[in-house]
Amino acid sequence: MTLDGAPIEALPGDTVAAAVLAHSGKAFRTTAHETPRAAYCMMGVCFECLLEIDGKANVQGCMTVAEDGMVVRRQNGLRRLNGDTDE
Repeated sequence: MTLDGAPIEALPGDTVAAAVLAHSGKAFRTTAHETPRAAYCMMGVCFECLLEIDGKANVQGCMTVAEDGMVVRRQNGLRRLNGDTDE
């Protein structure tokens, strides 16, 4: 899989959040006020692990099993909800 264009590895059964933490330990996203956030609970409750996975924004990395070929990106700043447009 890739994280922001760089290849990273995951062990079989790892979640995307576990792979990202093991790779860098850095923030997964920033809030609208540029506050860094990273995975916290690792069980789908806190929503701090939101990432863009395969083009879909706001996906919980801790609830997504890592797979070969995934394209993962950190989310920075205010995010639109999936399906929202500028109209």
